[in-house]
Amino acid sequence: MTMSEGDLAVMELRFVRAAMLESQPPPAGMRGAVGWLRENLLSTPFNITLTILIGLLFAWIVPDLIRFLLIDAVWSGADRDACRELVQNRTVGACWPFVFERWPYFVYGSYPLSERWRVDVFFVMLAIGVVWMLWLHAPRRGLGAIYFFAVVPITAFILLTGWRAIGLEPVDTVLWGGILVTIVVAWVGIVVSLPLGILLALGRRSPMPAVRLFSITFIEFVRGVPLVTVLFMASVMLPLFVPEQYSPDKLLRALVGIALFASAYMAEVVRAGLQAIPKGQFEGAMAVGLGYSQMMRLIILPQALKITIPNIVNTYIGLFKDTTLVFIVGIFDFLHTVEVSRIDPKWASPVTSTTGYAVAAIFYLIFCYAMSRYARATEARLGLSDRR
Repeated sequence: MTMSEGDLAVMELRFVRAAMLESQPPPAGMRGAVGWLRENLLSTPFNITLTILIGLLFAWIVPDLIRFLLIDAVWSGADRDACRELVQNRTVGACWPFVFERWPYFVYGSYPLSERWRVDVFFVMLAIGVVWMLWLHAPRRGLGAIYFFAVVPITAFILLTGWRAIGLEPVDTVLWGGILVTIVVAWVGIVVSLPLGILLALGRRSPMPAVRLFSITFIEFVRGVPLVTVLFMASVMLPLFVPEQYSPDKLLRALVGIALFASAYMAEVVRAGLQAIPKGQFEGAMAVGLGYSQMMRLIILPQALKITIPNIVNTYIGLFKDTTLVFIVGIFDFLHTVEVSRIDPKWASPVTSTTGYAVAAIFYLIFCYAMSRYARATEARLGLSDRR
C-alpha cells in the first residue's frame, strides 16, 4: 500500500507546532552572579585553579594591607612619637599625620607658598582640558582641542614660570617639585609623543630614502638605550649645542629627553597599526583620487590608531611611571619628594617610609588605572560600532 503525496505532506506537517513558543529566560546557572562566575572564573579546570590561587593570594595580602592602612593606622599626631612601633601595647600601622603635614610639599615641592595658587589654576585648567577632550558628548570638541593643545600650554608656561609684565614673579624650575613636576613631565610627554610618533612612523614607511633613513636611525637609536641614558644625554649634552646664555634649564632638558624617548616607542606602536591595515584600503583611497595627506588623515590613520589603542595607552602608562626617573638628573618629582620627606628626623619611625611609599603607590595606581579603564571603554565603544 502506497501513500499519496497528500498523506506524506500531512505527516510532515503533523509535528510542526502551530503557535510559536514564548521566549524563556536562560537557565538560572547562566545568569546573575552565578552565571558571571561560571563564565569568567569557573569555566575550565585551569580557570578554576587560577581563581583559587588568586583568591588565596588576596586572602593573604589584603587583610594585612587594610589593617596597616586603616585599622591600625595613626590618624593624628605632631611628630614621630605618635608613630612609634608600640603605642598603648599595640602595633602601629600607617603614619598618616606624616602624610598630612608633608602633603603640600608632595604637591608643590619648594614652589613659593604665596604663589602656589598658580599651580592650582594650572591643575584646574588641565583637568578641564582633559575632561573636554575625553568626554565624547562634550560641546565644541574642536575648540576643546585648541584649548588643550594651545591655550593650556601657553597659559601654563606663563603661570608657572612667571612674567613680570603681568605681575607674576618668576619662579625658577629648581623650586618645582612633587605632583606638579610629575604631571608636567607626563603631560608634555603624552602630548608630544603621539604626533611626533606618527610623523616618525610615516617617515619610516616613506619612499624617500633620506626621510626613511633619518626616521629609522632616530627610532632605533633612542629605543636602543634606556631612558636614564637619554635623560643624562639631554641634561649634559643638550647645552653643548646652544650658546650658554640660551642653555635650557634642567627641567626643560628632561622634558625634551622624555618627549623624544616616548616618541620613538610611539612610532613603533603606530607603525604596527599601519601595517595591520589591508592593502585594499590604500588602493581604494587612491582609486577615488585622494592624495597622500588626505588618504592618511581620512582613511588610514583613523583605522591604525583605533587598532593600536591598547598599545598607545600602554605606552602612556609606562611613560607616566617613568617620570620617576627624572630624580636621577636632580629633579624633584613626586616620588623624590616622598624620599626626601621620609628621612626627616621629625618623623623618623619604623612605619614612615612604608607609609610614604604606600601613598606613592596609591597615587600612581589611581592615574594608571583611570587611563587603562578609559582606553578599555573606548576600545569597547569602537568595537561595538564595528559590529553594527
